[in-house]
Amino acid sequence: MAGFPRFGTNLSKPPPPVPADPVITVRGVVTEPFELSLASLATLPRRELTADFHCVAGWTAADLHWEGVSFATVFRTFIEPALTPGTSVTHVTFRGLDGFRSILTIEDALDEDVLLAEHLDGRPLDPDHGAPVRVVSPQQYGYMSTKHLCRIEVHAAAPRDPRTTGWSAALWWLLGLHPRARVWQEERHPDLPAWAVRPFYRALIAPIRALAARGSREPRQRG
Repeated sequence: MAGFPRFGTNLSKPPPPVPADPVITVRGVVTEPFELSLASLATLPRRELTADFHCVAGWTAADLHWEGVSFATVFRTFIEPALTPGTSVTHVTFRGLDGFRSILTIEDALDEDVLLAEHLDGRPLDPDHGAPVRVVSPQQYGYMSTKHLCRIEVHAAAPRDPRTTGWSAALWWLLGLHPRARVWQEERHPDLPAWAVRPFYRALIAPIRALAARGSREPRQRG
């Protein structure tokens, strides 16, 4: 999509293939793990949201139109009734088929703008942008919006957070990732002020676009 480059882990490789019957596994402080099919999500009220998408590197894709279901509705309909009695959830982990994961506080995850989105600008998500379903959290930087969602974990305490795998692990170790990543507070690094890391992030825009374009051009993997 023009103006909205592909981003994520393993940018030089094609996106992961979409399973024939995709499901989202729910684990953590629930009485038993269970699966959510896309058909079960379709039974919930639909939400449409037009919002900007802000990458931590400094670029923005404006006025993207998402459609899906509110994560808060998913949580209250399917997850909350399955929690271990007496458990108080503090964090939610979203995992994608590409190996990436994001960890949100329960406060941020239940924000009314957080969607599990299946459509972008009136069309089903394509592989570059998170098919078959992805997280969209417009009040946070893009690394919180896990693509290719395949697993949700609910926690009663903050989990350990390596965040990324592969080539980007060393990069994020150097630059750091803020645990809340709120755009309007410019929360980029957990320890350093925004002005200190802004030039380094902006220097990444060109190589990220080049890697994303290379990965999109390569033949799709089968399997």
